[in-house]
Amino acid sequence: MPDFSTLSRRSKGLALPSTKSRAITSGPVHLVVDSTGLKVFGEGEWLENKHKTKAKRKRWRKLHLGLKLVSGEIVCSDLTADDVGDPTALPGLLDQIGGPVEKFIADGAYDGTPTRDLLATRSGEIVEVIIPPPKTAVASPQSVLVPPVRDRHIAEIQIKGRMAWQKSTGYNKRSRAETQMGRWKL
Repeated sequence: MPDFSTLSRRSKGLALPSTKSRAITSGPVHLVVDSTGLKVFGEGEWLENKHKTKAKRKRWRKLHLGLKLVSGEIVCSDLTADDVGDPTALPGLLDQIGGPVEKFIADGAYDGTPTRDLLATRSGEIVEVIIPPPKTAVASPQSVLVPPVRDRHIAEIQIKGRMAWQKSTGYNKRSRAETQMGRWKL
């Protein structure tokens, strides 16, 4: 293994691509989205440890990742301030994909009409949205005639239980996004 100075000398002639590579998607994507908080370390941490002072404020960023369900390839990402909510960051993530989303799996933070409307607008009615409703969720009043997907999920959870719902919808595959987050946080 060459030492640092040898690597430095040899790197002068190394040509690296100057453009940022972008994930190329062909056809509809099965997308798994998740986010995590990242603590920003800086001089405040050093001062706090060295002089036993209290830091003025802690700085955080939020990493949002979108992965292809089967391959685990990151197809969209965004680093935002800690006060940006998951549904707020979703339009920027979808802009990076460039194609329709056929299946969208996310955690309960994305539950709500804005997320479902955005996905329907961007991908049409073909998108299958798998987001767990909260434990306190109730079906909408208009669900008697033609229940929307969210109301069907609520009913299935009430009848079969949350674990059976996760298995039947494929929500448990979201663990791939959790694994990818673990890689970034190390």
